[in-house]
Amino acid sequence: MATERPDEEKPETRVQDLIHGGGGGASPVQSPTRLGPTRFSEVAGDKIRNTGSDFIGSILSWINGDPNRSLKNPVKRAKRKRIRTAKTAACVIALVGFFIFVNWFMLSQLHEGRAWLRRGFSKKPNLKPTKLNPDPNPSMKRVSVKVSANVQHGEKKKMGKPKKKYNGTYGRLLAYAAHALAEGQNKLEPKELWREPKDQALAWKPCADQRSWKPNDGKNGYIMVTANGGINQQRVAVCNIVVVARMLNATLVVPKFMFSDVWTDASQFGDIYQVEHFIKYLSPDIRIVKKLPKELQSLDLEAIGSVVTDIDVMKEAKPGFYMKHILPLLLKNRVVHFFGFGNRLAFDPIPFELQRLRCRCNFHALNFVPKIQETGAILVRRLRDSGSHLAPVDPYLVGPKFASFILDKKAGPLHKASKYLAVHLRFEIDMVAHSLCYFGGGDAEKAELDAYREKHFPTLANLTKTQKMPSPDDLRTEGLCPLSPEEAVLMLAGLGFNRKTRVFVAGANIYGGNKRLAALTSLYPNLVTKENVLSETELEPFKNFSSQLAVLDFIACAASDAFAMTDSGSQLSSLVSGYRIYYGAGKMPTIRPNKRRFSDILLKNNTIEWKVFEQRVRKTVRQTKHVLVRPTGRSVYRYPRCKECMCNED
Repeated sequence: MATERPDEEKPETRVQDLIHGGGGGASPVQSPTRLGPTRFSEVAGDKIRNTGSDFIGSILSWINGDPNRSLKNPVKRAKRKRIRTAKTAACVIALVGFFIFVNWFMLSQLHEGRAWLRRGFSKKPNLKPTKLNPDPNPSMKRVSVKVSANVQHGEKKKMGKPKKKYNGTYGRLLAYAAHALAEGQNKLEPKELWREPKDQALAWKPCADQRSWKPNDGKNGYIMVTANGGINQQRVAVCNIVVVARMLNATLVVPKFMFSDVWTDASQFGDIYQVEHFIKYLSPDIRIVKKLPKELQSLDLEAIGSVVTDIDVMKEAKPGFYMKHILPLLLKNRVVHFFGFGNRLAFDPIPFELQRLRCRCNFHALNFVPKIQETGAILVRRLRDSGSHLAPVDPYLVGPKFASFILDKKAGPLHKASKYLAVHLRFEIDMVAHSLCYFGGGDAEKAELDAYREKHFPTLANLTKTQKMPSPDDLRTEGLCPLSPEEAVLMLAGLGFNRKTRVFVAGANIYGGNKRLAALTSLYPNLVTKENVLSETELEPFKNFSSQLAVLDFIACAASDAFAMTDSGSQLSSLVSGYRIYYGAGKMPTIRPNKRRFSDILLKNNTIEWKVFEQRVRKTVRQTKHVLVRPTGRSVYRYPRCKECMCNED
């Protein structure tokens, strides 16, 4: 419904002007609301009331006779009483007859009007022109032609109903979303979509680079690490092992990355991060070398028990575990190799300076290699359509040298950069298979995901056979399923993102391919990926290196004007949102849907109205946009607003 503007002339006001004699020349100035009676209510109303009173009085006089007459004669009095009774009955009968006649007349006119409508306005209404209005209904001819055509073709046009049909579980809601976006493509978007909602966010400043200790000499031995997972899991593992090295007063050997048959990427630490910067920046904290001394290189680490796997270390182990079990082994063998190391260090309880070292490693020590920085800068520049500004995170993402390249020096001060929304669509087959959720693909989907689990997640596959697992419906109700492309686009449309919004989708090899992305591209035609924005030549150096391609997604998401997560458990989404908090100066919003509440809304997809859907989605996301200090036990990489990582200036 359009919002009524105070200065907009209403149709009924124009009609009143014509009635009141304001149709010719300048219209008289009228107050929006009449607080007192009009000239019609004062004069004409009094006349009507007087006339009505006289009429009713004459009827009563006719029935009762002259009240001034003498009624002393009893015979005459009885006769007059009989006459009065007869007159009263006659009046009642006449009034009832009159009302019956009026009702009949109105019903006949209504019936005639309906018949006239069914004939498609073929019969013209009997409208006689007057001097003041030569054409009493100038639009009648136009309306009659349009409605007649619709009626003849059997069309039933209803306002507010979607035209395009979509198939699948969310077909009805997608159709409503498409209709809403088409109707509102010129409307302003809600302001909170493109900015942090709380002024408190501005008070937090980065300060993890501050140190208050002396460097370790690393004399207790050497720590080697082979980090598992994708590039984001490996980044977390690197920062965790840096803290372990400081804790044990050990020398760290430059980390190595494990080859995964899921990611199929042979990239090593030096292919992604600047090794020299890593060693130099952390030198006040720990000692780092590129390789073991020669006298230790020949050791059979497995034979002497110095290989520690992720099975040996519990998830999020506390510092006491390393002091009790790892330090004696290190002192004995002079070297320990953590193989398959990942999220194996707790966030709490941990000493203040060790926690700060964790943040320092993630936000300051891990700079991407120039090859990645340059291509990332090209990607961001094109997504911003050669903008004339730098985001706060740009120099830290791509380095000062390539950050200046993002700026278009030819763009004048009046050139307005294009805003873009980045969406991390974590819907690759590994995530889909590991979630144990169902996404509407029938028996073919079930068979494909079962086979994938057998090959890549054998432990999980075995559990599904030997234990009772939660049903897909239960998992979805609990918000444990990744959002599908259809669910993600419904969220964006519900939040109010304009159809013209430029949307960058991060993620490789979406399960279901382009067919699955059809809903996104249909509702948001300005959707792009790094493969669309960069040329084949620019992408060639990263071909067959999924981790390096993922870094380009990381850069584009971290630098975006707004970032939308679709899976809160995703490491990339967690690291990106933390990076935007740390370097974003309180100006880089992140959308974090509560999947449990969103799932509850989607369960009503067959009955919920679009306006209600919009209201509930916006409320759900608004509740997650609070400026919170890191909760105890939660990741500092995702929630860096804590005294160890950032300083609050309030």
